[in-house]
Amino acid sequence: MDTEIKQKYPFLKKYGWIVGAGVLVAVAVAWAVSVGGTKSYKTDSSALVIEEVCQGSFDDYVRLNGKVETGVIVQVSALETGIVETKWVEEGAMVNKGDIILTLHNPALRQQILDSESQLAEKQNMLRDTEIAMEKERLQLKQDLLAARTDLTRKSRIAEQQSTLYAENLVSRDEYLKAKEDFDLASQTFELLKDRQHQDSLYRSVQVAMMKESLHNMQENFALVRQRADNLNIRASHAGQLGSLSVELGQNVGSGQQVGQINILDNYKVAVSIDEHYIDRVAPGLSARSSRSDKPLDLTLAKVYPEVSQGQFRADFKIDGVLPSNIRVGQTYSIDLVLGEPTDAVMVPKGTFFQSSGGRWVYVVDADGKTARRRPVRIGRQNYLYYEVLEGLEPGENVITSSYSNFKDADVLKL
Repeated sequence: MDTEIKQKYPFLKKYGWIVGAGVLVAVAVAWAVSVGGTKSYKTDSSALVIEEVCQGSFDDYVRLNGKVETGVIVQVSALETGIVETKWVEEGAMVNKGDIILTLHNPALRQQILDSESQLAEKQNMLRDTEIAMEKERLQLKQDLLAARTDLTRKSRIAEQQSTLYAENLVSRDEYLKAKEDFDLASQTFELLKDRQHQDSLYRSVQVAMMKESLHNMQENFALVRQRADNLNIRASHAGQLGSLSVELGQNVGSGQQVGQINILDNYKVAVSIDEHYIDRVAPGLSARSSRSDKPLDLTLAKVYPEVSQGQFRADFKIDGVLPSNIRVGQTYSIDLVLGEPTDAVMVPKGTFFQSSGGRWVYVVDADGKTARRRPVRIGRQNYLYYEVLEGLEPGENVITSSYSNFKDADVLKL
């Protein structure tokens, strides 16, 4: 006899397909939420900086810190090698052109000066002895010429007498010829001495000129050596303030080595470093404002350097009008560089959120103050206090302006 088997769960047999469908829907919803749903993050609102979006006059300027420098800096260098013997002035002292800053000691140069003095004295004595010898020779030659002229006159007279007597057959032919030959010899000797005197005169003048030129060169060389000795005194080439002196007593200084600098104090500039974000908007001629001792200062951008280093570029400002009475090299000035005219704009206070989002989105706090939602925005210009908002925010809304680095790209913040 057959026995009827009863199901233990008749409910599942009747409604099981409905339960299975529900489970599938639940799984699908959970997957959708986990994959494409809204991400939230819970944070303490007391640790956040929340600022209100406002509308008003946007001052288009950037605040910079500048350092006072001189417009002209003159390097002080050693012209000779030596050991620092004396420091006559210290850093920060005012110097005039020609003032001695340092004195060097160089024994080898001193010995060279002594050798040059000895050589110059020897050359001078040699020239003097040569001139005396040449003068003696000139006088002797002149005396010989006078004697030859006298001898020629005497023998000319004898030759004429012998010629007259020979014509009257009163002397022999041999005596006549001898008198004539003596006259010819005296005449040739006289002419030879005249030529010698002329040649000696030319030779003597050339030799003396060469020796004098050699002596002059030695004198100039000696003057240069003495000038080198004076170069051991390192002097100020310009009047100004001795800005730095980078040597100490006993230090060996090489020729051409820089030992300090002189700041020319009749021309100042203020050097600044500017973020490369502004490189396309900064050009010479822009105006700037600053203050010193509660007195306003007007400045003009004078020079922009083309190189960008570590995200910044350099620029120089000149101070318009009267310089502050207490201006010093190295002082720091806070400068507001004006980039454009003030305009009406929607603004959000500056904060570290910009480094986290790049200014492309912000967290906007809801009206109830319990949540903040991520919203895309478009940021324009910026100044020391505000960012200009071009799109995405309205005046009166509250925005988190502190860092977003801990929020893990959440779409909603639970405050």
